[in-house]
Amino acid sequence: ISDADDLLTWGSDDTVTRFLRWNSIKSKQEAIDYIEKVAMPHPWRRSICLHDRSIGYVSVRPGSGDYRCKAHVSYAVALQHWGKGIATAALRMAIPEALKEFPEVVRLEALVEVENEASQRVLHKVGFHKEALLRKYAFCKGHIRDFLMYSFFPT
Repeated sequence: ISDADDLLTWGSDDTVTRFLRWNSIKSKQEAIDYIEKVAMPHPWRRSICLHDRSIGYVSVRPGSGDYRCKAHVSYAVALQHWGKGIATAALRMAIPEALKEFPEVVRLEALVEVENEASQRVLHKVGFHKEALLRKYAFCKGHIRDFLMYSFFPT
């Protein structure tokens, strides 16, 4: 809950949330609700912090049942910190830690909208490989979008 003001700062920016599944946060109460209902119950989600302030997040969500061998990776960083290598560094630190907590995971996946070239570069730098173009794969902000599937095999 202590990160609510920071989340409101970067999570209210439509440029930051453009490619995220959730809409921009418009109030401190929305930020608190998001932290309580989404971030805290998440199996593996960490704030990206700079000078003791949250400037983004990285998450790893493992599959279940027959899909427990894979996990989905996602992240976001405040706009003023784009292009500084922060997302790349955060993923490089987060992936080994998450894999320790989920030893059955042998495949990491990331879905990226085709237009999100910056995120594609981040994934490539971390060692992910473009695997597939998924046409008309999912809705984002009310529109059906094409996505790219990226994968990473830690072993």
